Amino acid sequence: KPVKKAKPTKGKAPAPVVEKEPPRRRRPRPIGRVREGAGRLAEPKARAPRRARAARRPVAAPRKKPVSIAFPVSIREFSSEIGIKVNLIIRRLLDQGTRKSMNDLVQEEEGLLLAKDLGVVVEVRKEVDLEEELLVGGEEDRPEDLAPRAPVVTLMGHVDHGKTSLLDRIRQSSITEGEHGGITQHIGAYRVQSNEHAIVFLDTPGHEAFTAMRARGAQATDLVVLVVAADDGVMPQTEEAISHARAAEVPMVVAVNKIDRPDANPTQVKQQLSALGLMPEEWGGKTIMVETSAITGDGLSNLLEMLVLEAELLELKANPSKPARGVVLEAKVTAGRGVVATILVREGTLSAGNVILCGESFGRVRRLTSERGEVLEEAGPSTPAEVTGLTGVPQAGDRMYVLGDIQKAKEIASGRERRRRLAVVAPRRHISLEDLNAQVEAGQRKELAVVVKADVQGSVEVVKEQLARIGTEEVRLEILHAAVGDVSEGDVLLADASDAVIIGFNVAVEPAVASEARRRGVQVRFYQVIYELTDEMRRALEGMLEPERREVALGAAEVRQLFQISRLGTIAGCSVTRGVIRRNARVRVRRDDEEVFGGTLDSLRRFKNDASEVAEGYECGIKLSGFNDLREGDVIEAYVIEEVARTL
Repeated sequence: KPVKKAKPTKGKAPAPVVEKEPPRRRRPRPIGRVREGAGRLAEPKARAPRRARAARRPVAAPRKKPVSIAFPVSIREFSSEIGIKVNLIIRRLLDQGTRKSMNDLVQEEEGLLLAKDLGVVVEVRKEVDLEEELLVGGEEDRPEDLAPRAPVVTLMGHVDHGKTSLLDRIRQSSITEGEHGGITQHIGAYRVQSNEHAIVFLDTPGHEAFTAMRARGAQATDLVVLVVAADDGVMPQTEEAISHARAAEVPMVVAVNKIDRPDANPTQVKQQLSALGLMPEEWGGKTIMVETSAITGDGLSNLLEMLVLEAELLELKANPSKPARGVVLEAKVTAGRGVVATILVREGTLSAGNVILCGESFGRVRRLTSERGEVLEEAGPSTPAEVTGLTGVPQAGDRMYVLGDIQKAKEIASGRERRRRLAVVAPRRHISLEDLNAQVEAGQRKELAVVVKADVQGSVEVVKEQLARIGTEEVRLEILHAAVGDVSEGDVLLADASDAVIIGFNVAVEPAVASEARRRGVQVRFYQVIYELTDEMRRALEGMLEPERREVALGAAEVRQLFQISRLGTIAGCSVTRGVIRRNARVRVRRDDEEVFGGTLDSLRRFKNDASEVAEGYECGIKLSGFNDLREGDVIEAYVIEEVARTL
C-alpha cells in the first residue's frame, strides 16, 4: 500500500500515516449443510418436534426437601408449594388426560401421583386434626360438675304479630321504639329474671335467621315461643316458623298475643294450630298455649312460668368450670372499640384475657359487657355478652371456643379461611335424587327430607297425602314444610340447613332464588303431574332400601387327590361333579354332610394355567384361602350372593 507523506512541521519529524486494512469477512457456512469429516458434506440431522424437545427439557428445580401440603388444594397453590410453574403442571395433567385450570382443585391421590411424576416428595398435612380436637372438647363432663343453666328462648312468628313488643313488655324497656318501623333489625340476646329463675331471650328477624344459624351448625335455641296474633290467626309465615322449629327439633310454646283487641278470637287460633299438629294441653294435647297481651301485660307472668316449667322438663345443665364454648349472635365494627361480637356462652365460663376463636377470627378478650352496658368479669353458661379483641368480624352462627394458645387459634383460623376460599371453587353439595343411592350405600342416610310448594292448598294436601303413603318403617320420607306459593328464599334456607330437596308442584321460582339455591347446592325439582312426582319419590325411597341378599348355587367339585407344596400349602386335585366352579365365587367345604369351612378361593387352575371357571366333567386344581385341612372325598360347593333390589 502507498504511504502518504505528512506535511512538515516545525521542530518535529513528520509521522508516517498508514491506511488501515478493511476487516476480513468470515466466509459464511453453507446453509443446511454440516461439515463432516475431511472435506465431506452431509445433510443435517432432523430436529425433534417442539413438543418432544419440551418434554426432554427439565421441568423445573423441584424442592429438595419434602413438602407438606393439605389437600384439596388449588393448582395455583400446589404450584407455589412444590416450586414448579403452573403451566407445566397443567401440561402434565393434560398428558394424563385431565383438563384443569389454575383455580381447579387437586385431590390427595391425584396430587401425590402428580408430585411423584414431577420429582417432588409431598407429605399430606392433616389440617382437620385441630378441628377434631375442638369438636371432641376434651374429657366428658362428670355429673357432679354439671349445674342447671338458664333456657335460651327464641321468639318466632308472622311479621307484625308482636314478637318484639312482647319481649319489650317482658324486659320493661323500649326495644321497639329504637327499631326502624317497629321491625327488628338485628339479633339481640337479653337475660330476664323471673322470680328465682333466669331466661335468655333471642330476638331474631324471623325464622330465616334462626335457620341460617342452624345451617352454620349453631343450635343456640332450647325453646321456641311461637307468637300468633289472636286477631289475624295463623298466617303463611306462622306455618313456616312451625316447620323450621320442627326441623330443628326444638320444643314450642305458643303465645296467643293481642288478646286485648276487640276482634281477638283465641279459640279460632287454637283450632288452626290444632290442624297443623299443635294441640293445646287443655284439649288433650301436649302443646302449651298462653294467651298474652303486650299492651296490657296480661298472661306474661304465666308465659314465663310455662317457659321455666318446660326448661325443667328438658333438664338443661352445663359445666361452668371448663373452657367456654358458645355461639356468635351478631358482630360489627364500631368506632373506638373495633370489632364487637355478641356471644352467647353455652357451656363453661368466659373471662377477660381468654384466647377465643370464632370462625375465621381469633383474639384475646379485652372486655366483656352485658346487654345493659355493664362490664362483666366473666360470663357463665347461658349468658350473653359483648366481646372486644377479635382480629376480624365473625359471622352470625360461628361457634366460639376458648383455647389456651393464641398461636393454635391463629393456625385454625387461617386453615378455615383457606378452606372457605376453596369452597368458592367447590361449593357445598347437598343431597340430590341422583346421588341418593350413593349416600345410602355409604350408610349415611335412611330418610329423605323434602320441602313441598304447590300452587293451591288443595294440591298441597294431595301431595302430602300421596307422599305419606310411600314411606315404610325402614326408610321414610319426611316433609319438613308444605305450603302454597312459589319457591322462596326461606325454602332454600330450610333445605340448606336440613339437607333437603325442594319439590315444586305447578309453581315457579324467581331467578334470584334459583341462583341462591345453586350457590348453596340445594336441588329444586318441579312437577306438573302428581303421578310423576310420586313415582320419582317412590323410586328414590326404593333405592334406599337394603337389597335382598340371595344365595345362588353354582356347582360342586369332589376332592380326588391332595398335593402338599411347601410354599403354597395344600392343593386339591378335584373333579367338577355339578354345575361350574368360578374363580370369584364363595365356597364351603362339606365333609360327611357337615360344613367344615366357608370362605373364598385362592386359586383355580386347569392343568398349569389359571382358569376363571371350570365346567362339569372337567378336572381342576383348587387352593382355598386360609384353609389347608382338606381330605380326599371332601365336596367343595361354589355359590354367589346376589343382591335383589326391593320394592315398597
